[in-house]
Amino acid sequence: MAHEEVLDPTAGAPRRSTGSLKASTGSLDAASPGPASSARLAVAARRDLSTRIAETIIFLLAIVGAVAIGLGMSEYLGLHPYVYAYLIAYAAFRIADLLVREQSMLGTDPAHFARRVMNELPVLAAFAAAPLERSYYTGDAPNWLAALGILIELIGLWLVLGARVQLGFYSSADTANGHHPLVSSGFYRFIRHPIYLAEFLVMLAWPFEWAAPITMVAVAVIGAWAMNRRIKEDEAEMLANHGDAYAAYIRKTDAVIPNLW
Repeated sequence: MAHEEVLDPTAGAPRRSTGSLKASTGSLDAASPGPASSARLAVAARRDLSTRIAETIIFLLAIVGAVAIGLGMSEYLGLHPYVYAYLIAYAAFRIADLLVREQSMLGTDPAHFARRVMNELPVLAAFAAAPLERSYYTGDAPNWLAALGILIELIGLWLVLGARVQLGFYSSADTANGHHPLVSSGFYRFIRHPIYLAEFLVMLAWPFEWAAPITMVAVAVIGAWAMNRRIKEDEAEMLANHGDAYAAYIRKTDAVIPNLW
């Protein structure tokens, strides 16, 4: 989440004339990136994006493998179009989510990479567990339940992509100057972590496609625990960086569910 920029209280004060004094331009030249520096930043940005695209492709292929391992019988997919619909929508979500992320979130340093890998392992486990559980049941999952899963997924996709776009829109000017303002408009006016909620909904929808109740409970419990941990880590960092401004934001909003959590 971005942060709220604190306005300079002296911005509107009248400026005194400096007379014949002239500001040195040396520090300005050092702070302003030259053509070579800008070119290096552009190359680094393209490399980060390319790496993340490659990660996304590998992850989507791993999901297909996880489904195949958990399923054990490929003919089920051909008979249940809702599963295909979920997988296609999820693949589109992963790619779109990558493209609308802020540049600052595309880093490929080892620490962030290891964290991303660890966060993806439970997702792959869920994709394998639902079809594996379903293979022990007789009969098909009801169409209304699968349709409900698609609806939950689409709500989650709309929420996460909308939150990413709003985050970039409301903070783009300050982010370009190295600042990360607190965004409290759009979805962020009502809850502090719409992206975490949306990702949780997208994953919770998967067991609905298979009518897998055990996996559904496991995803709900583990997902809620993981989301709560991420929220605590995120908010501790925000409070450390922005102090009273973020504390006031916490007091007037809920974390992920209005009037409940």
